[in-house]
Amino acid sequence: MSINLLPPGLLCCAGNNKEELFAASLKGDQSGIRPVNIVENRRFLAGLVHEAGAPIAADRLFRITAAALEQIHPDAERVIAQYGPRRVGVCAGSCDNGSEASLFAHKAFFSGKGFPAAYSLADQSASLVSEFTASFFNSGNLKIEGPVMTIATACASGAGAIVKGAQLIESGICDAVIAGGADIVSQTVLLGFASLEAVSDEICNPFSKNRKGITLGEGAAFFILEKDSPAAAGSRVIELSGWGESADAHHMTAPRPDGAGALAAMRDAVNMAGIAPKDVGYINLHGTATPLNDSMEALAVDSLFADNKPPVSSTKPITGHTLGAAGAIELALCWMALSKGGLPAHCWDGEHDEKIPRLNFAGPGTTAQPKICMSNSFAFGGCNTSIIISGKDR
Repeated sequence: MSINLLPPGLLCCAGNNKEELFAASLKGDQSGIRPVNIVENRRFLAGLVHEAGAPIAADRLFRITAAALEQIHPDAERVIAQYGPRRVGVCAGSCDNGSEASLFAHKAFFSGKGFPAAYSLADQSASLVSEFTASFFNSGNLKIEGPVMTIATACASGAGAIVKGAQLIESGICDAVIAGGADIVSQTVLLGFASLEAVSDEICNPFSKNRKGITLGEGAAFFILEKDSPAAAGSRVIELSGWGESADAHHMTAPRPDGAGALAAMRDAVNMAGIAPKDVGYINLHGTATPLNDSMEALAVDSLFADNKPPVSSTKPITGHTLGAAGAIELALCWMALSKGGLPAHCWDGEHDEKIPRLNFAGPGTTAQPKICMSNSFAFGGCNTSIIISGKDR
C-alpha cells in the first residue's frame, strides 16, 4: 500500500513555515540560535520560536503546536469529510510535555499562593500533545474519532509517530492520520541536558573533532498521512516508502558505540522501500554533535553506504535539537528537498574527526534534486528510527 505525505505544517526558530525553514537550511542560516534567559544566572544558547528573551508561558507548547496544525487545517478538513471522523487518527510525539506548566504551578505553591485553580497533574501527561492535536480539529463540523496515540521515545518521538501513523493506515484502521511532534525549550530541558554535560556553549558543531554537544531548540511539525487514491493520479506526490525501527538498549542515554542499532534501522528502511543504498539521494542525519552519537552514526552510515556515499547533513545547527519534534521537522526538510530541489547545508567548522569515517557533507547552495531521501532519528535508550520518502510523478 502506498502512503502519501501531504505538505507539512511547521515552525521553529529558523522559520514559521516549511518554505522559510527550507530557505534557511539551504543557506545554512544559523541566526535563529541565540542566547536565552530561561534559567536564572545561567547562559544557554537555544533556538526559541519567539523572541529569544521572552518569558516561557505555561501554554507555550499548545501555542507552538497550534501554529503548525493551522497550516494543515484545509487538508485536515478534506480528509475528515472524505473518509469520516472514525477513519482519521492522530499520532503525536513529544518529550517535555507539560513540565513547564508544573514549574509555574509549583512556584505559585511555594510562594504561599497555593496551586493555581486551573492546574492539574494531567498537564504533565505524555499524551498532552496528541490530545491537544485531536481537540484542535474538533470544532464546528470537524471531529476526529479515530485512534489518538502518543509516542514517547525521546528524541525519536516525532519520527516514531509518523511510523505509527503509517502502520494505522497499513492495518486498515485509518485512511488518514495527522502525525508529527512538538516540544519546547524549558527550564527542565535545559537543566536536564546540562546535568548530563551534553550542552555546548557554542552553536553545535556536528561531526567535527571540536564538537562539544547539543544546542537545544523548540518547534513543531505535522504531516497528514493519507492512503493513496486515484485523486493523486497525474500529480507529483511524496510517498512514505519505508521505515525501520530498532532498540539497541545499550544504555539509558548513550547509544551503542558501534552503531549497530542505527544501522539496523537504516537497513530495514532501505529493505522496506525496496531500494538499494545507492538509490538514496540525501540523508538528514540525527547529528546531535555529541561525541558518542556522531561517532556511532558515522560508523552506521559508512557501513551501509560504503560503496556510494550520498550527500548528508545535520540541520540541528540551524534549528537546534528540537527533541520530540526533531524527526518530523527534519522529515519536512526532506519533503521540501524532494519537492523543490536543493539540499540542506551541513554547518560545521570543517575540522574532520579522524576517529570516525568521513561522510559526504552537503555544503550551502547544493542544488541537486534527490528522488529519495532518508531521515534519521536516534534517541536515548537506544530508540532508533529511520524513514525513507520518495517523490513520484503519477
